[in-house]
Amino acid sequence: MKSGKIASAVIQSVKAVGLSLISILAAVAVPAWAQDSAASAPAAAAGSYTPMKPTPGVGMPIDSAVGLQHQYSRIGEYGAWMHNDILMPIITLITLLVLGLLIVVALRFNRRANPQASRTSHNTLIEVIWTLVPVLILIGIAVPSIDLIAKQYKPAPKGALTIKVTGNQWFWSYGYPDNGDFEVVSNMLNVPGQPTINNGVREVGSKPWDGPGHLEVDNRMVVPVGEPIRLQITAADVIHSFAVPSLWFKLDGVPGRINEKVLMIEKPGVYYGQCSELCGAKHGFMPIAIEALPRDKFDAWVLTHPGGVIDGKAKPTAAAPTAEAAPAADASAAPAADATAEAE
Repeated sequence: MKSGKIASAVIQSVKAVGLSLISILAAVAVPAWAQDSAASAPAAAAGSYTPMKPTPGVGMPIDSAVGLQHQYSRIGEYGAWMHNDILMPIITLITLLVLGLLIVVALRFNRRANPQASRTSHNTLIEVIWTLVPVLILIGIAVPSIDLIAKQYKPAPKGALTIKVTGNQWFWSYGYPDNGDFEVVSNMLNVPGQPTINNGVREVGSKPWDGPGHLEVDNRMVVPVGEPIRLQITAADVIHSFAVPSLWFKLDGVPGRINEKVLMIEKPGVYYGQCSELCGAKHGFMPIAIEALPRDKFDAWVLTHPGGVIDGKAKPTAAAPTAEAAPAADASAAPAADATAEAE
């Protein structure tokens, strides 16, 4: 009888200890699980992004095209106007003038037409003309040229979005210090039927939004449209050059130095460029793809990245629920703690 009572008491003690351990584990595990689930759910729903499909002929080279690409920035429109309406007419007139003079000289002053060569060595009027006319032409070119340069290197306004562009052998990386300081690495997509350029990167044409081969990348540089953007460009190894012809943008990336220039795109779309400085064996395989989105879609893209914030502020949809998850989990754990105390 005594041995039975002793055994029964031992069993009850073991049960009590077991219940206590289970309650303690529940009190610790439930808040952790609740916090993990609350943190993961808003992060998945915080932002969304589907890459934009490029428009054929927009922001990219065209077969058999002659001249500049169509421009999608104010600076580009001004530069194209200067090229087409000022420089080309002047160059054409000078070329025709020189050609005409050569023809006149060849026909009028050859040995057959002019057997007795002239001994004239000076003509004041002609010398004044051929000195002043080129000077006036150069002044006419210099005025809009200096204005174009000044516009291109005008500093970005205060509060402009900053993006840091780094050239590497042989890919680009884009940092967003104003949006949580995350970084996007951009590699050229491999071209089907040709040697693999970047291992682990998919082939062009495998997604519906892919652009031309040798120009499309796995991760584009995404920017808001219609806003001045401060691009700070550097390089990690050798000199690279960040160039996008349809945006009238070209700036060298030099190791140990940051070059700065403003970019503003007027129309949503995808714009392609390439490194324009000989930088090594794969120089021809580091294209540039810039995707310009409306501000709301850009913000949604930012929030798809870990730690992404908008204009230096915390995520409006992700941070608040995560902060509220901990008190809720603690409240749910309180009954478990009370049960533990009662079991003891």
